[in-house]
Amino acid sequence: MADGAGRSEKINPDTEEKLPVSLDVEQAILGAILFDNEIYYRASGFLKGEHFFDPIHQLIYDACGELISAGRLASPVALDTHLANSPGFAEAGGRKYLERLAANVPSTAGAVDYARIVFDLSTCRGLMSIGSEMIDRAKSSSLDDTPARQLEEAEQALYTLAETGKYGGGFKSFRSAITEAIELANAAVKRDGGLAGVATGLRDLDRMLGGLHPSDLIIIAGRPSMGKTALATNIAVNAAKAYKAEKQPDGSENAVQGAVVGLFSLEMAAEQLATRIISEFSGVESVKIRRGEVDQQEFDGIYHAARDLEKLPLYIDDTGGLSIAQLAARARRLKRQHGLGLIVVDYLQLLTSSSRRNDGRVQEITEISQGLKALAKELNVPVIAAAQLSRQVEARDDKRPQLADLRESGSIEQDADVVMFVFREEYYLSRSEPRDDTPEHLEWQDRLKEVHNVAEVIIGKQRHGPIGKVELQFEAKFTKFSNLASYHQIGQSDH
Repeated sequence: MADGAGRSEKINPDTEEKLPVSLDVEQAILGAILFDNEIYYRASGFLKGEHFFDPIHQLIYDACGELISAGRLASPVALDTHLANSPGFAEAGGRKYLERLAANVPSTAGAVDYARIVFDLSTCRGLMSIGSEMIDRAKSSSLDDTPARQLEEAEQALYTLAETGKYGGGFKSFRSAITEAIELANAAVKRDGGLAGVATGLRDLDRMLGGLHPSDLIIIAGRPSMGKTALATNIAVNAAKAYKAEKQPDGSENAVQGAVVGLFSLEMAAEQLATRIISEFSGVESVKIRRGEVDQQEFDGIYHAARDLEKLPLYIDDTGGLSIAQLAARARRLKRQHGLGLIVVDYLQLLTSSSRRNDGRVQEITEISQGLKALAKELNVPVIAAAQLSRQVEARDDKRPQLADLRESGSIEQDADVVMFVFREEYYLSRSEPRDDTPEHLEWQDRLKEVHNVAEVIIGKQRHGPIGKVELQFEAKFTKFSNLASYHQIGQSDH
């Protein structure tokens, strides 16, 4: 067998281009697995059957995986029986070919390196395929197939290749789906608090949600001044603060706690958002920071908070008027460059659709919500999107939001996996003060004390768990949500 580091060229009959292929390396990794089945576990974290160029090599690698996963030995004898009726196997040499692979292993010490070469060459072939398609498409571009759309779809194809090493997807066996479900449950057992997803950092909310699950679209809805931006931002910062990662066999990092966060702030500038976050962690009111009305002690607190926060894996994009396609392209780029475990969008109605059709605002919102859900599935991360509620809430005596308040916004309710409403009774109560020196005024004062700094998060829809209400502490001057019980305990200990 030739040196495993070698690289040979195969001619693509369709284009007469030379393809980056090394059959020697493919044989080397297969031989190493047949010689020592443990090598399969080290390679299978990133190497899949479709990364092999030779169809027979794909067949052998997948068969090794099936036998090893079933707790059986993947030997030439066992594989010969397993593949006896597979098309092309006998023509390729059958058992003799398998024995030759196992006997001619250059070295098992470099087996994972062989696997990486097979993976890299497959990626190179994928790049050539995407590049050829881009060239052909650009040559024959039409009014319907604009350069902007070509760029977006090329970026999506490149992202898919970067994430999986192959262009395109397909069906997933139920066995692999079950394996992923068990791995998710195992990760939850190992993670603090037993959460299946990214923790929000708010204990009672995490208990209701079980964390923020990958591929879920989570809507945080409310009327203006209820604190939906603050809640979304608090969750983003808490997830970034908790971030811990571990190295994977392919050299990449996998989050075991928290997340790398991409925050799309379509309403507020990045520096305004940063001021809010610094206020929360320094304990200095954001209005004082903006006006520069701080003493030396407060400034020191701001400085130290800023130094701690600047290390967070939190990336802010404050571009206004983004389309859903532009947001998706930027999210893919962020995941490719830095990794990404959570996307936060503030807020949904400020996004624009990618199509130029004038089908009305309801249809546009439908496209946006569907696009956010598709992005959550594609990147396999939770997507939190803040959303404005309609004015019909204000017309009711009980101003607590309901799912019906979302319906005029197209398919938000349908596409979302979780819908949460932020409601602060204090906001409405403080604006309805009765006349002084009346029994109603005394009742009003008592009620105002009860709801002071209390926010309700009403979970109106959840695919994975119960609906209900969670009460949180909300300090408006710091735009900070926290656990209500711990706040009361602190308050009681101070007196």
